[in-house]
Order: sequence, then structure tokens, then C-alpha cells
Amino acid sequence: MTMAIAPAADFNPIAPQQHAIITGGSSGIGKATAQQLLQAGMNLSLIARNPAKLEAARQELEAARQNTAQSIQIWAADVSDRAQAEAAVAGAIAQLGPPSLLITCAGIAHPGYFQDLPIEVFEETMAINYFGTLYCIRAALPAMEAAKAGQIVLVSSGAGLVGLYGYTPYCPSKFALRGLAESLRGELKPLGIRVSILYPPDTDTPQLAAENLTKPEETKRITASAETWSATGVAQTLVCGIQNRQFAITPGTEMQVLNRFHSLLAPLLNRYFDDIVAKVRNPPSS
Repeated sequence: MTMAIAPAADFNPIAPQQHAIITGGSSGIGKATAQQLLQAGMNLSLIARNPAKLEAARQELEAARQNTAQSIQIWAADVSDRAQAEAAVAGAIAQLGPPSLLITCAGIAHPGYFQDLPIEVFEETMAINYFGTLYCIRAALPAMEAAKAGQIVLVSSGAGLVGLYGYTPYCPSKFALRGLAESLRGELKPLGIRVSILYPPDTDTPQLAAENLTKPEETKRITASAETWSATGVAQTLVCGIQNRQFAITPGTEMQVLNRFHSLLAPLLNRYFDDIVAKVRNPPSS
């Protein structure tokens, strides 16, 4: 059996007329990344659950195309449903060919107190964030392997590096993506496929706005000092990280430090979190 060779050193997954598949591409980081790749002349396939949001995103992107030859396809699918995820990826490949990029942005977060959250929230979060990513990777992989080239970018979170109070459904799903990316990196490298993982900080998106509606007060206090990035800023860092062949892509100093030193910082962070929780639960008497 002949082993597929690794991609040439000059392989660039971001180039005119190449194909990028983006899950969660109708809003937030996914749509912002699509805008960046569109400017590079790429063809796009966007996958998301809401057909109306997808169509609105497509129309917005159509107006920003670099040339009329660029194609923007949309596929309405719930990536937590394996059949829907596989059908969407297969349809995208049938239309525009093997992807040079697969970026899995689709995800949800529903913060709250562990014992108050319905078990269905935990199941849905893992189904979308982890299995939705896994299903799309497995669906795209045969075409990428046949092409002996491509790059997969899994979108995790700073909450995939350190457990965060109030995010018990979300953090495990993002930790799981880290394990998947680290495991896949070495396995796919001989096939000519690169793997990266993005650890975005808090990002100004509709998802963050929804999270703020259910965040416990303790969580609000813990995250209050964290810098909030724009979706465009994260997308620009993501594209730069792809071009620089980074495995871990970390927007901003906070994420860079957390990625490199999270195990060492965990005791200090836990003490800091505990102090904030204590102050919320037991405010000083006036």
C-alpha cells in the first residue's frame, strides 16, 4: 500500500477559486471568516440551521465578491444530525469540489447553574459542538484525502482550555474538540491534510448576546475583565494562523498565555474564580 505524501511546503489552502466549507457560516465568526476568504477569491459553502439567516448571509457576501466567477452556496442543515451534516457536506463537494478548507464554527452555549439546567441542554451542546464537528470532518475527509491536500480548522474556545464557572454544558464540548484536534493532527498529516484549532476569546456575536441572558452573576463577574473581540478581528487572526501553518490559533495575548500555560495557571485561576464566587454569594454587609 502506498502512503499518501504530506502536502508540499508551499501548499496554501487559501487561494482564488479554491473551496472552503464553513459550518455556522450564517453569523458570528463563521460569517466573518467567510468574508475574509471571499476577499481572497475563494468559493464558499456555508452550512447552518436557519435557512433565512443563510440566505441573508449569502446575499451580503454576494455583494462583496471579488469577481463574478466566485460561487457562494448555502446548505440548511443541523450538524448535530449526522444524516443532515453528511448530506450538506456531500452536496457542497458535489457543487464545488473537494474543500481546501473545512472550518467548523457551528456551536451553541447555554450557561447556567449545573443543577438547574435540563439534561437536554448538556446533550444538545455536546451534539452540536462536538459531534456536529466530528460528523462534518468525517464527511469531508474522503475527498480531502483523495486530493492529498487540505486543512481542517476546529473552532474551540478559551473555555476549551480552562473550566469556567457556569459553563458546565459548554466547556466539556470545547475540551473534547481540543482532544479531537490534537489526536487528528498526527493521524492526518501523512495524508496531506493539516489540522488547526482556534481558541477565540469572548467575541461580539449574537451567540454571546444570547449567553448573557442566562449567565449566572458569578460568571458575569468572572468574565467582566476579559477583552471582547469583534468577529472580524477573530476571523482575521484565524486566516493569518492558517497562512502561518499554526496548529493552535490564539487571538490576543490572553488566549496565547492561556494556551501555553493553562495547566500552570489553573490553580491561580481557580483561586481567583473562588474569590469572586464567594463575594457574590456572601456580599459584605454595609
